[in-house]
Amino acid sequence: MAFEYNIQNFLDSRYFAVYTKYMMQIYKMLFAKGREENIMKTIRNGVFASLSTLVLAAAPVAAETYIVAVGAASNSLQGRSAAKFADDLQAKLGDAHTVEFYADGQLGDEKELLQKLRLGTVQFTLVSSIMTNVAPEFALFDMPFLVQDRKHLKAIDAEIVQSDLAPKAETAGLKVLSTWENGFRQITNNTRPINTPADLEGLKIRTPSSEWRVSMFKEWGANPTPMSFSEVFVALQTGTMDGQENPLTNITGANFQEVQKYLSLTGHVYSPTYLTSGLSGWNELPENVQSSAIAVAASIQDWSLAQGEAADNDLVEKVKAAGVEVNQADKKAFIEASAPIYAAFAEAVEGSDALVKRAQELAE
Repeated sequence: MAFEYNIQNFLDSRYFAVYTKYMMQIYKMLFAKGREENIMKTIRNGVFASLSTLVLAAAPVAAETYIVAVGAASNSLQGRSAAKFADDLQAKLGDAHTVEFYADGQLGDEKELLQKLRLGTVQFTLVSSIMTNVAPEFALFDMPFLVQDRKHLKAIDAEIVQSDLAPKAETAGLKVLSTWENGFRQITNNTRPINTPADLEGLKIRTPSSEWRVSMFKEWGANPTPMSFSEVFVALQTGTMDGQENPLTNITGANFQEVQKYLSLTGHVYSPTYLTSGLSGWNELPENVQSSAIAVAASIQDWSLAQGEAADNDLVEKVKAAGVEVNQADKKAFIEASAPIYAAFAEAVEGSDALVKRAQELAE
């Protein structure tokens, strides 16, 4: 089983003891009287030489350790998919390598994890809605009611994501390995059931940091606010936000049903999540690690899609059991209100009209 890492592991490790010892020495050195003299004395005493020795000693361990981290809750589908990837990759690589897994935003939210991919401090993460900030063409999946079902998603992945979108990510320093399930997004709130876009009028709705998701909810009359996922529960609990939109696996994974009164099944967007690596770091991985990661990622695509489909009915019942009122939204009304979003996408992103048409034609 992959090593699920947390802060306590670090605090208990020998690296923390060494780190603390030298940081204290450096702190005393910098803030003591006669700083210049102390710096020279420290250098003469070989503290920095010792630090160099420590780095060299740790280097082989770092080179054989691969970190999988997600900002999502560990019991959400994103969290479970990433954990399965870490476990399966560990099993495939064997004891010569260590795969560490972090969830619940331990190493940061999606935006922070993207930066860590580029820096090489994290090797793999899952990126969903904010991929539009990497390349605007990824907003294809922000178009309301575009993806009909999971079979359609697989066709779009094979025919468009891998051939058209993944290369766009590479120009931004990222390697997209596979497209997994995040899910069909639904709306929860504490004010009223959402049957038509008119019911969203004036509601403060949390969205991901996605330009098009924000535009969508503005078009429907809501007051959308981008916010990190880790902050949403408290925002709903305190009334800072009236509601939010997410797949059911994320809603129940973060226990939003405990602080929301209404769940409206809109299915307004299907959000995939992309298993992603930093391109420079990926190119430096040993060939066997690359091939193992690709094989494991491909196997988890079908697993994650099946998990999402199975969860759709079960999780609605879980939300109902928590006392939340559930309703089916009028999708026709939402679709009719969404035409301006498609028009704006076609105008803003070159070639997007053709992408949308190709995606629609892949539906059966």
